[in-house]
Amino acid sequence: MTEKENMSGDCELTKRISLSQFDSQSTDWNDKEEKDEAKSKIDELSEVFRSVITLVGEDPDREGLRATPLRAAKAFCYFTKGYEETVAGVVANGVFSEDHDEMVLVRDIDLYSLCEHHLVPFYGKVSVGYLPLGKIIGLSKIARIVEMYSRRFQVQERLTKQIANAIIEAVQPRGVGVVVEAVHMCMTMRGVSKPSSKTVTSSMLGVFRDDPKTREEFLALTGHTN
Repeated sequence: MTEKENMSGDCELTKRISLSQFDSQSTDWNDKEEKDEAKSKIDELSEVFRSVITLVGEDPDREGLRATPLRAAKAFCYFTKGYEETVAGVVANGVFSEDHDEMVLVRDIDLYSLCEHHLVPFYGKVSVGYLPLGKIIGLSKIARIVEMYSRRFQVQERLTKQIANAIIEAVQPRGVGVVVEAVHMCMTMRGVSKPSSKTVTSSMLGVFRDDPKTREEFLALTGHTN
C-alpha cells in the first residue's frame, strides 16, 4: 500500500469515527432534551396539583400530602402517555404477510381511560375482530393500540372508532369490528350515581358493517347477542 493510500484510509477512518461520535452525541443530546422536557412537565403539573390541594381547603404541607403533588403529576403523565404515541410507532414491525382469511378476534382487553368531561376514570373491556386481507397484525399490537388511545382524554364513542380506524390503517383488512363495554365513574360516584350502569359502544367497518352474517358472528363471539 502506498503512503497516499494509507493516508486516504486513515482519513476515511477518522471521518467514520467522527460521524459515529456525532451520532452518539446527537442521541445523548436528544435523550437529555426529552428528560429535561419531561422533568419540566412534571414540575409544572406538581405546582398545579399543589394549588388544587390548597383550593379545596387542605394543607399541601401536611405530612400525608407533602409528596402528593409530585406523585399525582407522575401519575397524570402516565394516564395521558398516549398523546406521545402513534399507530405506526406502536405497531412498528408487528405486521406480517399471511394467507389467512378467517376472522381474528381478541376479546376482553382491559381498558382504563379518563373521561374528558370530568377527568375521572372509566374502565372496562374491549373486543377487536378483523378479517385479514393478506396481512395480519401481532396480537399484542392490538392491545397496544387500545392502550395508546385509552391513555388520553376520551369519550367512549370516539375511542371505539379510533381503535377500529387504527386496525384499518395498520393492515388494510376486509373489515373491522370493535365493541367497548365500560363503567364510567362520572355516572357511578357523582351526578346520577348509578353504580350498576354500563355503556356499550361499537364500530363496524368494511364487511363488518355491510355483511350481516359477519357482524352477527363477531357479536356472537364477543358475547354481545341476545
